[in-house]
Amino acid sequence: MRLPRRGLYAITSAAICRDALTLLRAVEQAIEGGAVIVQYRDKLNEAATRHRHALQLQDLCRQAGVPLILNDGPAADVATLQLDGMHLGEDDGALVEARRLCPDALIGATCGQSLEKALQAQAAGASYVAFGAFYPSATKPLAARAPLELLGAARAQLYVPLCAIGGITPHNAAPLIAAGAHFIAAVEGVFGSADVKAAASAYAQLFGA
Repeated sequence: MRLPRRGLYAITSAAICRDALTLLRAVEQAIEGGAVIVQYRDKLNEAATRHRHALQLQDLCRQAGVPLILNDGPAADVATLQLDGMHLGEDDGALVEARRLCPDALIGATCGQSLEKALQAQAAGASYVAFGAFYPSATKPLAARAPLELLGAARAQLYVPLCAIGGITPHNAAPLIAAGAHFIAAVEGVFGSADVKAAASAYAQLFGA
């Protein structure tokens, strides 16, 4: 599956990963609200449960035409489960090896505040790169802050899409989009809301038509 051009990148929160029904309902609502990419991030369940949930999410996302990205890989799981892709953190293993195992997968790379890491990730076969945190983040409160100017510099030197993450809400996302972010990633901003569909829609509307 190909990456969309731009839009909301919804990342599952811990609270909705406790059971499959809650997870699937929340992700369905996020897609209905306008999420163009979904990342399955689950730090709670054991591997067998994560695999089962990932396959259920894959069916849901494919019906909607939305890529499903597995957080933290591993590449072998993505290949075995035939998932759309994976997102690799700064300590999640070699992107080159992931690309070797999954030549057709979407592979994202966390680059923090480093344009140099992003250039290396692009050369190693990344499908997109993620920068952040741009604002204080409830998901990763100790994350270092990335400057807004980083997006402009990255847009000038990279050809892969850019994802901005970290404490981003519909109220503070516009400058990041204007600076060059193709995707705005949100965890609690979407899945921490009582109305997931409306929350996702508030982000999606920032990208216009």
